Amino acid sequence: MRTNFWIGMGLTLLLLVLGACAAMDSGLGLPARHMTAADLGESPTKCTACHEARGEKLAFGAFDHTATWGQTHRQQAYQQEAVCAMCHQTSFCNDCHATRVELKPSLKNQSETYRQMPHRGDYLSRHRIDGRVDPTSCFRCHGNPKSAQTCAPCHG
Repeated sequence: MRTNFWIGMGLTLLLLVLGACAAMDSGLGLPARHMTAADLGESPTKCTACHEARGEKLAFGAFDHTATWGQTHRQQAYQQEAVCAMCHQTSFCNDCHATRVELKPSLKNQSETYRQMPHRGDYLSRHRIDGRVDPTSCFRCHGNPKSAQTCAPCHG
């Protein structure tokens, strides 16, 4: 009984420390594959591909792949392709965004947990057909196209 108490206290303390560390994280940091000093050499122009010329770091926390990353990565991917390219090849994007993909990514890459998209790969270019035939099928997941986070960027 006494042992369980101390184990519980230890876990509680650990969670509090981890929570405090997470709250203090500024979102600034290096991506998993940041260039080493040897890779950079004497050329500061390589730095400005990701960092502003004033020396401010890019907030890599904006690129954190959370559970909703598949739905929210659009803005970061358009504005900072170089950051994505540090870890991903263009073919990675084409798995979901190519216009001739016949299988949805969740079927094509069944062992990949980051591919939980409900639509086939070329669905963005084809979704207007489903939207006109049965708009309520979209509302179940996306809500009203005038206010939903996934619809508003294109549908206003």
